[in-house]
Amino acid sequence: MHQVSPNTAYSSVTRWVLTALAVIILLVAAWIIRGILMLTLASVILVVMFTMPIRLMISHGVPRTIATIASLILVLLLVVILIGTALPTLIQQFTVLATVIVPQGVEALAVRWTNGELLAQYPFLSFLQDLDVQPFLDTVGSQFATALGQLGVQVLPVLGGVADTVLSVLIVIFLSMYLLSNPQMHQEGLIKLFPLWYRHRVREIIARLDLMLRGWLRATVISMAFVAIATGVGMALLGIQQAAALGVLAGVLSFIPNFGPIIALIPSIAVGIVQAPENLGWIIVVIYGVSFIQSQIVTPILVAGSIRLPPVLVLLGQIVAGAFLGFLGLMLAVPITAIIMILVQEVYIKDMLGDLSVNERLAAPDEALLPDGV
Repeated sequence: MHQVSPNTAYSSVTRWVLTALAVIILLVAAWIIRGILMLTLASVILVVMFTMPIRLMISHGVPRTIATIASLILVLLLVVILIGTALPTLIQQFTVLATVIVPQGVEALAVRWTNGELLAQYPFLSFLQDLDVQPFLDTVGSQFATALGQLGVQVLPVLGGVADTVLSVLIVIFLSMYLLSNPQMHQEGLIKLFPLWYRHRVREIIARLDLMLRGWLRATVISMAFVAIATGVGMALLGIQQAAALGVLAGVLSFIPNFGPIIALIPSIAVGIVQAPENLGWIIVVIYGVSFIQSQIVTPILVAGSIRLPPVLVLLGQIVAGAFLGFLGLMLAVPITAIIMILVQEVYIKDMLGDLSVNERLAAPDEALLPDGV
């Protein structure tokens, strides 16, 4: 019978204690610099988004420098076209929504609840009839009006937050430019932080992370466009005048899974109360119907083979990221959760536990996060 020597057991315990201590130190350090890490992640995501058209051009024989410049010019040109064509209309519609329609909708909703019209039209709300929701609706309407009325007074107190936001945006832009200018140097510098015997695994893990981020970005952009167009068309068919603004709002908020449709539903109902009260139920159907098609049909087809996150992990990731990392953490909860899941699978399950039976699709080794050919 084989016996484990005391020295071997002591070495094993020491190794696990040191590993646990190193993990704790890394977690504490990550918490201290969590803001910087979030901005860095946003920069990496932006770089991956820029490299997608660059890779396409390189695959057709375009030199990397020319492909990078062409990609930047293409993005800037697209932004200018959108600002020149769609932005004035959207600004006008959003202004009407914020200053006229939504306050009127809240007031009309309160009136219809008080005289019983909502309960007569939607009997399934009868369980709320004993609740006094009038003070709540009045509070929402008054606070909304007060916030708009005192917007100019609050400019100076909010200036610090605005300055922080502008500074964060500038940091993300400059970080993205630096990473995009010499991607191979930054990637190799990261890999050299690991021992020689583990660097090939780091490349494989980066390749899988790259595959996941590209799949998530592609799916997110296309699904946001789908939600914006489908919601706008649906609202227009229901007779909503600000259909374009509501469609764009729903598309932008669809970036946040689970919670986005709930937020988009509030202004939609407020507008529907004023402009099409008879179609209030259909407005809810449009918002959640489009969200259901996006989450259950469009997104799974687009991300097939690149990212497979259980819905419960997405929801838990949003709750945890929102609680500890704020609004930016909530927005980036899906890639953060996917990154953590991949690191757990690759580093802990495969490398530390030796379980190689996990069946995932890995990207090719040359498809790194910031490859030399991009």
